[in-house]
Amino acid sequence: MTLPLAGLLRYGALSLLGVLCIGPIAVMVLTSFKTQAQTFTTGLSFFFLPTLENYRDVLFDASFGRYLVNSLIVGVVATLITLLLGCMAAYGMARFSFAGRKALAYTTLMLRTVPLAVIAVPVFMIWSDWKLTNSLLGLILLYVAVNLPFTIWLLYGFVLQVPVELEEAAAIDGCRPWKVFLRIVLPLIRPGLAAAAIFTFRIAWNEFILALVLTDRSTRTLPVAASLYVTDLGVEWGKLMALATLIAMPPLIFTFLAARQVISGLTAGAVKG
Repeated sequence: MTLPLAGLLRYGALSLLGVLCIGPIAVMVLTSFKTQAQTFTTGLSFFFLPTLENYRDVLFDASFGRYLVNSLIVGVVATLITLLLGCMAAYGMARFSFAGRKALAYTTLMLRTVPLAVIAVPVFMIWSDWKLTNSLLGLILLYVAVNLPFTIWLLYGFVLQVPVELEEAAAIDGCRPWKVFLRIVLPLIRPGLAAAAIFTFRIAWNEFILALVLTDRSTRTLPVAASLYVTDLGVEWGKLMALATLIAMPPLIFTFLAARQVISGLTAGAVKG
């Protein structure tokens, strides 16, 4: 049975989209296994003698461990703080009536649309006055501020879907408000928390512009360290692509492990009126 024309067009479009998405990743991974000479001689060829020299040079670099620890601290701590503040703010917006509640729920998401490059210079000036530049704390606080609007908006929709009757029944049984929040609400919005955690960690882990402006040699994260392979003498493509591959792996692994939670979080967390 032949597929209708609409079906063929749909699958063709999806296949093209898949190639466009996977293509750059495939080129990055392939280049990471090439020597500098092979990068310019083989082009996009899939047939070449691979080498682990680039990964060896990156992993055994004296500063790699420090940059990795910096990225982990910033990503994990910023994600935990964002989830903590975001779920409490979303719960307050969903359960307490006040003027402009719905408008606030939508405008929080609009704040996330501001390009990070636009705020780099103002943030640097403010952070300099507060003595937060060249510190992991300053970077963590900034990523919390950047990711909090999206987290609030996402979790707001999930809290709205939790039946109020469950909370009222728990309160009648003697649960204090904090216990109701921890034992009733949080378990029910777990998909939203997983989705928010993935997106928050991904941004804190991969972000480059703000990390470049606000860090020094001792507080660099891995994306900033990758820029060190771009020198006046040229670009060390093999090492750059090897480090880029290593940087891309944790978010990809976390996303695949939590794929079901992320999908349900994106589909079920829409804001309802």
